[in-house]
Amino acid sequence: MSSSVCRWGILSTAHIARKNYQALFNADNATLVAVASRDKAQASAFIESCQKQSPFEVAPEAMEGYQRLLDDDRIDAVYIPLPTGLRKEWVLRAAKAGKHVLCEKPCGIHASDLEEMIQLCAEHGVQFMDGVMFMHSQRLQKVREALLDPSSIGTLRRVTSLFSFAAPDEFLSQNIRMHSGLEPAGCLGDLGWYTIRISLWAVDYLMPVSVSARILKGAARSDSQHQVPIEFSAELTFDNGVSAGFYNSFLTENQQFVSFSGSKGQLTMEDFVLPYYDAQVGFDISNAHFEVNGSQFNMERHTRRCTVGEYANNHPSAQETRLFAAFSRLVLSGQPDPHWAEVALKTQRVMDACLESARKDGASVCP
Repeated sequence: MSSSVCRWGILSTAHIARKNYQALFNADNATLVAVASRDKAQASAFIESCQKQSPFEVAPEAMEGYQRLLDDDRIDAVYIPLPTGLRKEWVLRAAKAGKHVLCEKPCGIHASDLEEMIQLCAEHGVQFMDGVMFMHSQRLQKVREALLDPSSIGTLRRVTSLFSFAAPDEFLSQNIRMHSGLEPAGCLGDLGWYTIRISLWAVDYLMPVSVSARILKGAARSDSQHQVPIEFSAELTFDNGVSAGFYNSFLTENQQFVSFSGSKGQLTMEDFVLPYYDAQVGFDISNAHFEVNGSQFNMERHTRRCTVGEYANNHPSAQETRLFAAFSRLVLSGQPDPHWAEVALKTQRVMDACLESARKDGASVCP
């Protein structure tokens, strides 16, 4: 591709697309050409609102109908934040149209759906990637360096992660994430994709040998055929001696914590998904020391803070901007990287196994 700028389209005016509108604006190798909706007026209103904070010199075109956007030769790549129940159709259509695909998560209802999506993208020579922003933060590389440093936490033994928010009543009664036809995995799909991904990332994407999970609570909006998980927990076991546990919920207030525990200490992030707003992102390494002196039992705190100069909240240095810039570089290079499709598929397979186990009362399942 001769252009130095990747030309994007967005399929849908989903709320998360507002954040990524600004991320595209901040990426120096990307521009937004069009936004499509089933209703052109809705696409126009979305663009008008987003332009107030992220004013592209030429405002993106509002289009009625997703296929019209896919048929537009001005567009190289598409961001697809449609509901999971609709996602497969439009990823397949995008691949057939020769568009590179950045797909929101969870990518499919079943791993078999994602396999088909990935295969078609490969056949048409287009990049596939899921929209996990924290994967593109500079912080994650620093965490990897710390985990590989034998003086930090020693040998990794355990990964514990939590991602949840307390949804208001309106969400629990109306949001698409409460509809089994649109988002059948509920909080596991919406939040568990991240806790599963960080667990797999920690072990270099080694697949677990067993998964045991529980739906702690389910619910649904009135027009949903089935309940979806709104509180979920799972245990993953790997054959390298590492175990991982995670919890997701629409019922407990904001938490996005991960801990990597080892033979010498632990590394923790309190904001691994959505960094707290600051000019830096960071993590803590703790090597607590327990000392007994006669009748005195002393637990000593030994913690050091590690930081990276990177803003949160859609700054040009933030992880979401880095995601779109990284994807755009791959598109412009003409050389898709299969790694991103592979890790998305592993995440999906573990998610599927978690749901299967939960529906079997926590029975052990091998992904």
